[in-house]
Amino acid sequence: MNSMEVTMWMLNSTALSMSSSRSYERLHEIEKDLAIVIPVKTKRLRLLEGVLCGIPHACLPIILSNSKNDPIDRFRMEQSMVDTFCRYAKKKYIIAHQRSPEIARMFREGGYPHLLDGDGLVRNGKAEGMLAGIALANMAGKKYVGFIDSDNYFPGAVFEYVRIFSAGLSQGKTPYSMVRIQWHSKPKIVDTELFFAKWGRVSRITNQFLNLFLSHFTGYETEVLRTGNAGEHALSMPLALALDYSTGFSVETYHFVSLMEKFGGALPAPFPEIMKSGVEIFQMESRNPHLHEVTKGGDHINEMIEYSLSVLWHPTICPASLKKDIATELQQLKIIRKNEEPVKLRQYPVLAGIDFEAAARTIDWPLYGNFVPA
Repeated sequence: MNSMEVTMWMLNSTALSMSSSRSYERLHEIEKDLAIVIPVKTKRLRLLEGVLCGIPHACLPIILSNSKNDPIDRFRMEQSMVDTFCRYAKKKYIIAHQRSPEIARMFREGGYPHLLDGDGLVRNGKAEGMLAGIALANMAGKKYVGFIDSDNYFPGAVFEYVRIFSAGLSQGKTPYSMVRIQWHSKPKIVDTELFFAKWGRVSRITNQFLNLFLSHFTGYETEVLRTGNAGEHALSMPLALALDYSTGFSVETYHFVSLMEKFGGALPAPFPEIMKSGVEIFQMESRNPHLHEVTKGGDHINEMIEYSLSVLWHPTICPASLKKDIATELQQLKIIRKNEEPVKLRQYPVLAGIDFEAAARTIDWPLYGNFVPA
C-alpha cells in the first residue's frame, strides 16, 4: 500500500534503558498529562491496591468498576480502599461505576447513545469501561490515556508499563501516537517448575493473522506486529478520540483494523489531517514478568481467539484468502462449525462525536473522587 501512513515500530527495549535516553523532566511532563484507566470487575482489593502503588504519582488513575453491589457492595469497598490509599498518598484519583446512572447520563447528554443498553445504562464489558475511561480522561484535561489491567500481581511491572508509556509517547513526532507493550514473559507452573513463557496461545494466533492482514496491503511478508492483544497500551488523546472501537476481548486487536481503515489508505480517509500528519505505533518490550490471576480455562481462551479473529474476518478490507484461513483456523480449534461465520461483534464509532462540553456539565466531580479539573 503506497499511501500507507501508519508507521509501526518494534522497540525491544526496557523501561530503564528507554528512560535513560529521555530526560526525567520530559517523562515527568508526559506523566502529568497521562491518565491511567484501570477496568475492574470484582477483583481482590489487594491486587487493585498493588496496581495503584505502581502508578507514578504524577499520573491520574481512573478506576472504572463493574463490580457487583449485591449481595455485597464490592464497589463501595473499592471506593473506600481507593480513597484511603490516595488520601494517605496525597494522590488525585477518579473512580466510577460503569453501570451508574451518572456515567450513562454523561454519554446521553453528550449525544453518544451507542454505549447505552435497553435500560439506559452503559453496557457491560471491558471495552465499554475503557471508552468511559477515555471520555473521563478527556474531560479531566489529560493529553494521553493508558490502560492497565487490575489483576497484575507485580506493582513493579505496573510502574515499568507506565514508564514505557511515557518513554514511547515522548518520542512521537505527530499528535497521533500509540504505545503497545509486549510482555517479556508470562510465568506459569509446568511440572512444579516455574516456566517463563514468551507467548500465550491467544497471542500466537492473533499475531499470526494480524501479520497476514498487514502483509496483504504491503505486499511483503512480515512479523512486525507482536502486540495484537496488548491490554497494556497507551494513546495520545487525539488518536484515542479518532479510532473506532469493538466490544469484548477484541478491543485491542481492532485498533489495527481501525487504523488501516481510517489512516492506512485502505479506504477513503475520514480525517485527512491525520493522514497527512501520520500515525506512529511503538511496540515496546518490558522486562518484568507479566503475572495475572490464574487462567479462566479453555472456554475463555477460545472466546478471546474468536473475538480477536472475528474483527479481522468481518471488515470489507479483509481479503478472501485471509477470510478462508481464519475460518479454517477457527474450525480446527472447534470454535465454529463448517460453513459457520465468526461472531459479529458490536462496534462503536469515534468518541470525537461526543459533545464534551454538554457531557461535562452533567458531572459532579466530587462524586467521583478527589479530582477537580483546573
